[in-house]
Amino acid sequence: MIGDLFADLGAPDAGKTEPLAEGAMVLRGFALADAPALLAAVGEITAAAPFRHLETPGGFRMSVAMTNCGDVGWVSDRRGYRYQPLDPLTGNRWPAMPPLFLSLARRAAQAAGFGDFHTDVCLINRYAPGARLTLHQDKDEKGYTDPIVSVSLGLPAVFQFGGLSRADKTRRIRLEHGDVTVWGGPARLAYHGVAPLADGEHPATGPCRINLTFRRAL
Repeated sequence: MIGDLFADLGAPDAGKTEPLAEGAMVLRGFALADAPALLAAVGEITAAAPFRHLETPGGFRMSVAMTNCGDVGWVSDRRGYRYQPLDPLTGNRWPAMPPLFLSLARRAAQAAGFGDFHTDVCLINRYAPGARLTLHQDKDEKGYTDPIVSVSLGLPAVFQFGGLSRADKTRRIRLEHGDVTVWGGPARLAYHGVAPLADGEHPATGPCRINLTFRRAL
């Protein structure tokens, strides 16, 4: 099933830099060496701030389970999308961002041409088979001068990357364990999403995909 889904996407080469648009690229295998430590840190974070399925302002349950770490966390409910310093599930502050997270995000941003990346939040998403992320823009941040850095761990996924209008044509990019996607500058507000995750089993994560998304929210 996974082979059929990815048949038209080609096989990515680890260590390769793959441009997507002006200001956007995939760094193949960039996080591979750090992956075991990243996943161990995710386990510690989710012990304090468990994964949960948020509700959209329209009342729909998101198929992707998520949590956060950093100075603030991204949340969604009937009141809208926003960042806040306290986890609504526990009432506590979000777990601090591990030093490895900060280091990886900054190194990836620099490799993509964005120096001095200031990230204060990491959204941690867990995709089970069938979970998806519809096309959207990341617009809840106070400014757009810093890029988005997104780390893929576990099962492969089809990343959809478009333009500044929802109607723009999207590219389908195969993302595998350890790949890092960075978009900023003229691509900072590009529409993007993730196609429904195919069934599978990965030795690092089992039957799921973990995604770390670093942003500057404040």
